[in-house]
Amino acid sequence: MSSMVVPVIDVQNDNFKEMWPSMVLAIKTSSFIALDTELSGLGNRKALLAESIEDRYKAVCHAARTRSILSLGIACYKKLEDKPGDSYLVQVYNLTLLCSEEYVVEPASLRFLVQHGFDFNKQYAQGVPYCKGNDKGGADHHGVSVRSLFTALLGARRPLVLHNGLIDMVFLYQCFYAHLPERLATFTADLSEMFPAGVYDTKYASEFELRLSASYLEYAYKKCKLDNSRGVDAGGTAPPLLVEFCQYAGQMSSYVDYRVCPAVAPPTGQQEVCQRFSAFGWCPNGVQCPSSHDTDLIIMQDEKSQHDKNKISHMDLDSSVDKPAQDGSTRGSAARTESTPPTEHAGNGLLCARPDDITDKTTPTDGGDKTTPTDGGDKTTPTDGGDKTTPTDGGDKTTPTDGGDKTTPTDGGEDKQDGEANRKRLEGGTHRAGFDAFMTAYIFAYACTLVPKEEREGKKKTKEEEKDRWLPGCHNKVYLSGKSAPLHVVKSSFSKSSKAHSVKMALLWGKSLVSSLAARQQDAE
Repeated sequence: MSSMVVPVIDVQNDNFKEMWPSMVLAIKTSSFIALDTELSGLGNRKALLAESIEDRYKAVCHAARTRSILSLGIACYKKLEDKPGDSYLVQVYNLTLLCSEEYVVEPASLRFLVQHGFDFNKQYAQGVPYCKGNDKGGADHHGVSVRSLFTALLGARRPLVLHNGLIDMVFLYQCFYAHLPERLATFTADLSEMFPAGVYDTKYASEFELRLSASYLEYAYKKCKLDNSRGVDAGGTAPPLLVEFCQYAGQMSSYVDYRVCPAVAPPTGQQEVCQRFSAFGWCPNGVQCPSSHDTDLIIMQDEKSQHDKNKISHMDLDSSVDKPAQDGSTRGSAARTESTPPTEHAGNGLLCARPDDITDKTTPTDGGDKTTPTDGGDKTTPTDGGDKTTPTDGGDKTTPTDGGDKTTPTDGGEDKQDGEANRKRLEGGTHRAGFDAFMTAYIFAYACTLVPKEEREGKKKTKEEEKDRWLPGCHNKVYLSGKSAPLHVVKSSFSKSSKAHSVKMALLWGKSLVSSLAARQQDAE
């Protein structure tokens, strides 16, 4: 499997207007869109894991009203119908933002950010400004602004993909749309109309669809990327999922940060994996931990463990075919315990002090500077040699279009030996909001390749209806830590949309479209 180089376009106040047409075009022509946020804090962590989902929602709302989004990642995947299999043209943007109102930065978060290289001078000097809550004027959703960009995203009516998305959705609503409603049922009713093509959560998909051993973002992405590369080994002519990127020339090329995704390398020598990081994507010892935080090694060891477990189960099955156990079941029928979704006792619930599904939204990575790992295990230090690498065919760059000028990923940017050693010692990733959005979308796209075609299409549908069921088992289901059931993004007959949302929808798209979306949502129920 060759490495992949992902171009992430840095957008800040001095190039926001210049990049506006490109971003809007990418959004409007996309097949689905993934978002990721970096936040100034989350407040009371215990409240975020409250037993009552309504109480959790209130805790996140309080955080969204008092904290802010510092960075927004957007990954636009456009399906290439003229290409074989599931092929996509991908454009990724990382926006550095600055809330124009007062907001809280928690002391611990501020200290952590400063220690790990977040450039507050750059953010305050060049962050794209925005105001939270309701529109401050009738024209707030017009013109060139973050709020109008979010409006363009809503207007595209594409599937929205997130990773552990409840916190993201609450912050996005408060920061770029309107004041949050007081009740969770009202919030989900609003979301169902804001995103009629559906909301998908790749953390939920990783656990309940893909049945991965771990579901933190970096692990899920690397595992999907590895499994996708094995499509050729399994007899196919190409991997099930293919991604292509625009090439960038001239001034635009100076905004691109090339993120290297090295191939999974086989482990060298005997290394002990940190069990906490392996399970949660986070370790309290950080880079001081004596055990390995290398996600590649964790994946290899998980696969070896699964292989050994399957070998033992096959031996049991061969020695007792059709021999019933005392409880009446066959002894070979319950072998794959590792594939079941982790329970709260396995680290995804209330007993985990700082699980990745909470802390991966706690602290931001820098918009471009190198940072050491964050709590979630999803934000880590870039490699020595590959972080700001240009592609091997860098001389042939062209400006992005709506799908014409594309290039398949190059395998340039291979890590040097010393850089590789450092990368393996650290927690392995080069993540920030833009790249996290890319990884989130990649997991979703790969999971879609595993859905049988007949299940994806089902009975004959209209073109609009076909877009609603990319991943049927995860449609409008948002992961909830410590819960066996997800949050359903639906408008029930017992809830109403919020007044602010109804006014905004009518203002943006007209009452006829709002009524049509509401009727369609009720039919889907």
